[in-house]
Amino acid sequence: MTKPIDVKAVLARRKPLRNVHAEAVEHVTGLDKLALWITAHVGSMGFFLIIFTWTVLWLGWNLLAPPALQFDPPTAFVFWLFISNVIQILLMPLIMVGQNVQGHHTELRAEHDLEVNVRAEDEIAEVLRHLEYQNDILVAMVEKLGVDIGTVTNKPAAR
Repeated sequence: MTKPIDVKAVLARRKPLRNVHAEAVEHVTGLDKLALWITAHVGSMGFFLIIFTWTVLWLGWNLLAPPALQFDPPTAFVFWLFISNVIQILLMPLIMVGQNVQGHHTELRAEHDLEVNVRAEDEIAEVLRHLEYQNDILVAMVEKLGVDIGTVTNKPAAR
């Protein structure tokens, strides 16, 4: 068996790790940042509570207030539906853009994880080659001493 490479050689052929976060941030435009900010905030419980409170107050006011103070007819809530639809029409594309940017960042991280795992597998294989090489040396030494390898490996561990 040939002697495996040493640790210095393993480290010398190792490429430096990439900073995928820096790579992802480097390509994010101002509009992408806005979409990410909106995606993060619209997808929060705080935003849900704001929309829920606004809806309850709007519907409650227009159902329970005196007819002279109601500003949206309680039979159809046309104005409330119009505002809700405008909010949805504006937020949907922004959320999709934000999710696309997040998806790109996730893909970069996944590629980086794969690179790290492949590198780790290569280094583990090198460690196994070293262990096998050392095992071959030990077997040769035991055989040279004239000791039966079966008696050496079957002995219980010393305590």
